[in-house]
Amino acid sequence: MLKTAQKILFYFFLFCTANVMSAQDSSINPILISQYKNNADEFLGYDSFGYSYQIKNNVFSKIKGNEIFEYKNVSLGKITKVDLQNPLKMVLFYEDFNSVVLLDNQLNKMTEINFSQSTTPIVVDAIGMSTQNQLWIYNTLNQQIGLFDYLKNEYKTVSIPLTEPIKYYQTDFNTFNWIDKNNNWFSCDIFGKITSLGKTADFDKIELINTTQYVFSKTDLLFFKGFNQSNSDVISEIKILEKTFDNFYYKDQILSIFTATDIFNYKIVTP
Repeated sequence: MLKTAQKILFYFFLFCTANVMSAQDSSINPILISQYKNNADEFLGYDSFGYSYQIKNNVFSKIKGNEIFEYKNVSLGKITKVDLQNPLKMVLFYEDFNSVVLLDNQLNKMTEINFSQSTTPIVVDAIGMSTQNQLWIYNTLNQQIGLFDYLKNEYKTVSIPLTEPIKYYQTDFNTFNWIDKNNNWFSCDIFGKITSLGKTADFDKIELINTTQYVFSKTDLLFFKGFNQSNSDVISEIKILEKTFDNFYYKDQILSIFTATDIFNYKIVTP
C-alpha cells in the first residue's frame, strides 16, 4: 500500500509541475540478462572493452575476469568523482584536497594537479574530461564554468556566473550539463554558449542520456523520460525487480542496478 501511495503522489507531482510531461505515462518492462555479487562500496559502470570499474576502501579498480588493475592515493583523501569517458585517460577528483589525478588504461598515474597551486585561484566543485587536453571545471570562487589545459597548466573561464547552486552535473567532451536546485536543466559548450534544456522531473538520482532523455529514480522507483511515437513528452516507469537499490547505470540500452549485495543487468528498450 505504501509503495502504491508513493507512485500516486509522484505521478500527481509530475502532472502538476510546470513544463513537465503532458502525454500519458507508460511503463517499460526490461529483461534481466545477468546478475552477480557486488562487494564494492561504489560500482561505477563499464567501458566498451568489457572492463568494470569500482571503488572499495577508497581504492579505484578496473576489472575484467581475473585481470585487475588498482590505484590508490591515501595522501589525497576520499575519491569524490570519477570520469570514465576516455578509458585511456581517466579522471579521479579528490575534492577535499582540491586535486585531480589522470590515469592511463592500466591505472598508472599520468598527471596530478593541485588546483590550489594554480596561478588563477580555483576551488573545484565539479570536474570532467573535455577536448584538446582540457578539463571541465566549475569554480566556486567565481561560480563560473571554465576549461583547464592540464598540459599547459592554463585555465580560462567560459561561462557567465551561475545564479543557482548545482544539484547535479554531467559532462561529455564538448558539453557541461547541469541541473540546478530548482530542477532547471542547462548545458554549456566549450565556447561558453549556455542553452536551457527545460525542467527535469524531481529526482533522487539521475543520469542524462542526451538533450531530451534521461533515467531517474525517486523513492526507490525508476523512470525513463523521453518521447513516444507521436513525439510527445512521456515518463515511463521501468519495472525492475529490486524493491530498493543504491544506484543505477545506463549505457547502450543496458541498465545496471546496484544494490548492497548484487549487480543486476537488464536489457531495456526505450519508447
